[in-house]
Amino acid sequence: MKNFSVVLIIAVLITACNGEISPKPTPYLKLQYPTSSYKKITTNCPYTFEVSKNAKVNFKANCWSTIEYPQLKATIYITYRPVKNNLLEILKEVEKLTFEHTVKADVINAIPFENFDKKVFAKMYNIEGNVATNIQFRATDSVKHVLSGALYFYAKPNYDSIVPAIKYIEKDMMHLVETLEWK
Repeated sequence: MKNFSVVLIIAVLITACNGEISPKPTPYLKLQYPTSSYKKITTNCPYTFEVSKNAKVNFKANCWSTIEYPQLKATIYITYRPVKNNLLEILKEVEKLTFEHTVKADVINAIPFENFDKKVFAKMYNIEGNVATNIQFRATDSVKHVLSGALYFYAKPNYDSIVPAIKYIEKDMMHLVETLEWK
């Protein structure tokens, strides 16, 4: 009886391994973000814009603000600077922050934006790679105002992992720039 059991087990093992073995496909995480809808933000600051209804906006006394995305663990930091015959100095300072990322960035893409009716002249920077901030923008009316923004995640930079979140927030940042109006 023992011999029969051993033969049966060996037979089952031999016949069970006849099929082709193929590797399982790599699973990909399917991230679903809410559809963006926007609300206009109006304050005592010299500008207005629209932000996602999924974000929390906080203003400071100097018209600096934060736009928080708690579900994505990300924040857009907005900086406002009034121009006092120092436009070039302010713009160089903002660009310096962007191009400090060249050490770790794979690519820095600049996307210009102009709205002559609203006097909004902007540039959005998409910075690919494991950098601290993957999206930045600057906007000005070329006379009185400069508004800049930078996206930060509360995690160690791992570009491949956060690309979907970056692309989602990038649309919101572009919408912010497109709806920007100076008072």
